[in-house]
Amino acid sequence: MFGPIVSCKIPTDASGQSLGYGFVQFENEESAQNAMEKLNGMLINDKQVYVGPFVRKQERESVLNNTKFTNVYVKNLSEAITDEDLDRIFGEYGKLTSSVVMKDADGKSKCFGFVNFQDPDAAARAVEALNGNKIDDKVWFVGKAQKKSEREQELKGRFEQNMKEAADNYQGVNLYVKNLHDSIDDEKLKGLFSEFGTITSCKVTCDPSGISRGSGFVAFTTPEEASRALVEMNGKMVVSKPLYVAIAQKKEERKAKLQAQFSQMRPIAMAPPASPRMPVYPPGAPGLGQQLFYGQAPPAVVSQQGGFGYQQHLMPGMMPGGAPMPNIFMPMAQQGQPAQRPGGRRGAAGLQAQPMHMMQQQMVSSGRLLHRYPPGQNMAEHGMPIRDPLSAVPLRLSALATSLANANPDQQRTLLGESLYPLVDQLEHESAAKVTGMLLEMDQTEVLHLIESPEALMTKVAEAMAVLHSAKQQKNPADQLANLSLN
Repeated sequence: MFGPIVSCKIPTDASGQSLGYGFVQFENEESAQNAMEKLNGMLINDKQVYVGPFVRKQERESVLNNTKFTNVYVKNLSEAITDEDLDRIFGEYGKLTSSVVMKDADGKSKCFGFVNFQDPDAAARAVEALNGNKIDDKVWFVGKAQKKSEREQELKGRFEQNMKEAADNYQGVNLYVKNLHDSIDDEKLKGLFSEFGTITSCKVTCDPSGISRGSGFVAFTTPEEASRALVEMNGKMVVSKPLYVAIAQKKEERKAKLQAQFSQMRPIAMAPPASPRMPVYPPGAPGLGQQLFYGQAPPAVVSQQGGFGYQQHLMPGMMPGGAPMPNIFMPMAQQGQPAQRPGGRRGAAGLQAQPMHMMQQQMVSSGRLLHRYPPGQNMAEHGMPIRDPLSAVPLRLSALATSLANANPDQQRTLLGESLYPLVDQLEHESAAKVTGMLLEMDQTEVLHLIESPEALMTKVAEAMAVLHSAKQQKNPADQLANLSLN
């Protein structure tokens, strides 16, 4: 009626009942002004509605804090103070309309009361003069009388300020430690880190029954001490478990960091390079689980048959149109077992069913572009050599840690991915490849912790899914999903 609407929403409670207010966003300000002029104060379903411009919560609170007041709250009164005493004491600052000392059912003073002035300036003068004064051996608190919601907001603000000050004091000196063995308590944790400097606090977090959660915090006196401890202890094996050590962050900071990283990951479309260009090889052409470097020929030649359904002359890791491939990880197929996709067929025909977006992670390492491919079909049936995968099944954690120590960085990623993927697949089957690729961007010791700890894995998978859902709401979801990580 008034103009094009961009969005319209009525908030509801947990049971789906309307909260009695809503938001309407127009395409232009003129339409919004016209709607406010025509609808504000109108009766709709026998209720007079208020229609006005949207004001952010911070701005509303700022207005409340700056408003004048006439009602004054006074507490910490002695039991001898009466209504007449309040009249006499506060009457010196201006004309009063009422004053009362609150009493219980027996008529005994509750030691607080209210005084109402006619003039807001007189109320302000009384608060400034009497607050903190000692009367009848009692130090009075005198201030603006507040609604419950205003008091709660003020208390919340004070609490957040105190927390911020405490966090600032511990900035750079408080370490977060996880993947702790169950036998590590506060004293043992302090003993592990005491060699790096003076520890001001040390705590292993426990559940309500007193059982260690496998994580804790260690605070030093200086950032230098904390930094030295982080470098020396991160990844160190303690009671057969590698520690994960990092600077402690509040949940809000971690979330903000993740959102900031995600917003920076919007890839810029890359123009195709001048000739010569490197053709994209169909999935499964290189050895399974093997990296293919830009400019490197594959280990087996694949005839460019028309049935593969791929455009030639695309940069590796690029989709048609120049958008980078999503950061995903798929496990290697076991040698001798055809990895068949639903609806696909074995062998070369199965390659037809492999869409471009299922190609695995692209990475830029040392100036060279390299990427992974999803599990291919049984290439051995068609005369193509398959390199022995490093591991076809998830390794036990102890064996995995040993294998990682003897592997190069690319092999380490494959080993971790092969162990992590089936665990993620149980939680989020549809997005297992994307979520695994995101988790593999984390620190190696933290990935090991995720493999061992179902609770930690569930938390990180939930964070990854939240990022994916956010990406899907963007205009170009394929672009937004490129190179996502949880670091």
